[in-house]
Amino acid sequence: MAFQGSVGSTEKEVVSRVDIARNIKTIEWLKTELIGGLSSLFKGMLKNSDELIADSLANIVVGCYLLGKRLGLPYGALDEKVAEKVKANLEQGHEIEAWYGDFSLLKRYLTGRKT
Repeated sequence: MAFQGSVGSTEKEVVSRVDIARNIKTIEWLKTELIGGLSSLFKGMLKNSDELIADSLANIVVGCYLLGKRLGLPYGALDEKVAEKVKANLEQGHEIEAWYGDFSLLKRYLTGRKT
C-alpha cells in the first residue's frame, strides 16, 4: 500500500489516504467524461443523429449524478435542485417557457415520474 513507510501511520490512516487519492482521481476522470459527453453531443448535433444526441445527453446526466455523489451530494439532493431550478424558471417567466412551454412540460414530466 501507499505511504506504508510513514512514521506513526496506522493502517486505517493509510487506507484513508488511498481512498482520498482514489476519490480525487475518480472526480478528475468524471470531469473528463463530462467534457467528452459534451463533445459527443456536439458531434451528434452536427450529424443530426438522434441516437448520438440521446446517448450523449444520457451520459452527461449520469456523469452529473456520479460526480455529485463523489463530491458528497446525494442523488436525491440533485433531483431536488433540478426541481428548484425548474420552479424558479417558471416563476421568473423564462423566455424558453414563454416561447415553448418547456419548463411546464418538464415539471409535469418530473412530477409524473415520481408517482
